[in-house]
Amino acid sequence: MAKHPDTSSRIADNKKAAFNYFFEERFEAGMVLEGWEVKSVREGKVQLTDGYVVIRNGELFLIGCQINPMHSASTHVNPDAVRTKKLLLKKDEIRRLIGKVEQKGYTLVPINLHWKNGRVKCEFALAKGKAEHDKRDTIKEREGKREVERAMKSRTR
Repeated sequence: MAKHPDTSSRIADNKKAAFNYFFEERFEAGMVLEGWEVKSVREGKVQLTDGYVVIRNGELFLIGCQINPMHSASTHVNPDAVRTKKLLLKKDEIRRLIGKVEQKGYTLVPINLHWKNGRVKCEFALAKGKAEHDKRDTIKEREGKREVERAMKSRTR
């Protein structure tokens, strides 16, 4: 189970994931990237919103994560922004994930990309989809917190 990465090392967040899913367990995996992708990641040209993780032949793959190529990319490389990226995780963890994903309603959702020891890591979660009423509850909680913060702010003035 992964610890939460520093906010200073964050590359991209999937903010919609917390709204659409309940997180059961979090994992951190390395990513297999090409050179131009690493350069684009350093520039912050990454989008995780439509991404998801699948298991094929006992390996993890990140699909739908968009890394936009830089304009100064090399001429001999044909960049593909939505290329399927392989995730690196220990075999026993992958086996355990296979068992859990096969259960009804569970999926693997990328939460964020971050730097760790000079390498790009993907934090993803074993998640269960929220029903519509759960999403409404999340919105109510968020609005309630905002109102409390506004009241506290106006009281301190």
